[in-house]
Amino acid sequence: MNKVPSLHYNKIIRSLQRLGFVVVRQKGSHIRLQKRLIDGEILKITVPAHKPVLRSTLSHILKQARVKIEDFLNAL
Repeated sequence: MNKVPSLHYNKIIRSLQRLGFVVVRQKGSHIRLQKRLIDGEILKITVPAHKPVLRSTLSHILKQARVKIEDFLNAL
C-alpha cells in the first residue's frame, strides 16, 4: 500500500479533476469540488489551498471522495 504524500493543493485538484470532480467554487482558502455518481448521489469535498496540504488532511479528503490512494497517484 502506498503512503499518502504531502502535495501542493494545485496537484491535488488537478488529480481529482482527472478522476471526474469539478471545481464549483472557491471561498477564501477553500476550494469546493463535486462529482455526480451514477446513482444520482453528489459527492462534495473541500480542498484547502495550502502549500503543502498535510498528509493527514489529504487522507481524509480521499476518504470523503471515495478515491483509493493508488488511483489518486496514477492520476497525478
